[in-house]
Amino acid sequence: MRQLHKHYIGGEWVEADAFKVRDIINPASGQKSGEMVLGNAADVDRAVAAAQKAFETFQFSTREERLELLQSILNEYQKRMEEMAEVITLEMGAPKALALRAHAPAGAGHLSEAIKALKKYEFFEDRGPTRIVKEPIGVVGMITPWNWPINQISCKVAPAIATGCTMVLKPSEVAPYSAQLFTEIMHAAGVPAGIYNLVYGEGQAVGEALSGHPGVDMMSVTGSTRMGAAVQANAAKTIKRVAQELGGKSANIVLDDADLESVVARDTVAVMRNTGQTCTALTRMLVPHSRMDEAAAIAAQAASTVVAGDPNADGTTMGPIAHGDQFKKVGEMIQAGIDEGARLVAGGTGFPEGCPEGGFYVKPTVFADVKPDMTIAREEVFGPVLSIIGYEDEDEAVRIANDSLYGLSGAVQSKDHARAQRVAAKMRTGMVYINGAAGDLSAPFGGYKQSGNGREWGDHAFADFLEVKSILGHNQGIG
Repeated sequence: MRQLHKHYIGGEWVEADAFKVRDIINPASGQKSGEMVLGNAADVDRAVAAAQKAFETFQFSTREERLELLQSILNEYQKRMEEMAEVITLEMGAPKALALRAHAPAGAGHLSEAIKALKKYEFFEDRGPTRIVKEPIGVVGMITPWNWPINQISCKVAPAIATGCTMVLKPSEVAPYSAQLFTEIMHAAGVPAGIYNLVYGEGQAVGEALSGHPGVDMMSVTGSTRMGAAVQANAAKTIKRVAQELGGKSANIVLDDADLESVVARDTVAVMRNTGQTCTALTRMLVPHSRMDEAAAIAAQAASTVVAGDPNADGTTMGPIAHGDQFKKVGEMIQAGIDEGARLVAGGTGFPEGCPEGGFYVKPTVFADVKPDMTIAREEVFGPVLSIIGYEDEDEAVRIANDSLYGLSGAVQSKDHARAQRVAAKMRTGMVYINGAAGDLSAPFGGYKQSGNGREWGDHAFADFLEVKSILGHNQGIG
């Protein structure tokens, strides 16, 4: 039984202001796996004060000092990579193979990319007598989610350190074990006191206190669009910057010249990865009306190859939904698809055969003949549910893809690469994948519209953590 009973403030594990705990549930079994202390506004006050004190000196640290610190963190992280994968499986149910192959390595990947970017990043520019400098914004409040927990922690912490900021992290109350381990890594790496602080708690207490705190200069948040709106509204009281990575309902445009068999099979399985709990998942598959039945049959066959079950069992490719509330929501969304007349071709409601009792398991589900105005085509399900939508021509496909409150990601599939490029240019999303392109940790990550603002990953992440100052006359008389 894991006990997360202390916050990490000012370089030490400290007692909470009030001892109140929350049970942490293993989604694979539905049983308690540990408990986490719930912080309050007083805990946030202490953490912010520690971060402010550390910022007084850390803001003036050199590039070389920050590179050395990031490398030390990366070295410690790599020592505990397997342990990180294990706790992620425990806390949110990722299959052990996925945790080892994708979740845990993502933490190291973002640290490595920050090091690479910092080595050549330009923090000032001279324009005649004027010097334009980029300075750390100050104390950053961070709120991270449960679906890719260490990925989202590291992609915020790494650029914050690279730019000279200090921080207070509130990790997900659903999946806090990876944050605990990451904090142990930060401590072992010798991160100076106060640069990094951790306060456990729930959004209504710790998140609200953090986002409204006058000593916090910026909020960096990842979560639902509803949560992002609440953080932004609370942060507006102190006019602080808010960078947000929020929801998505990404469209995958399969053009009429695409290899339907390989594309539909590949991308159906991809939607089920991480049990569909990925904000960039391509959950709206757009295919020509004339090929709807063919696409539905291919997708149903592909979904049948997904093995739902105990995430620690060999052969499992899809674990449980990460927590009970989301489990309930996914079931309701599947039922909505059925009630609104979409054609169920795989999965559906009910408990998957062979999965451990008590866990939050759902069936990999595919709907065909989905209309663009149906709930499953409009709202983010955040579960292993694919909606196949028909279109008449390329222009209609683009219109359907862009007809969304979200704009996080998207994809285009075509044998004609130039055609795919033209369609990608018309999509109103922060990212577009052409013909199954691999991810790129150096590419900016973020979205349009209600998918958020700002960008994470690589050198583009630095901008959110920097203020711009013009020093007029700085170069007067030089040369």
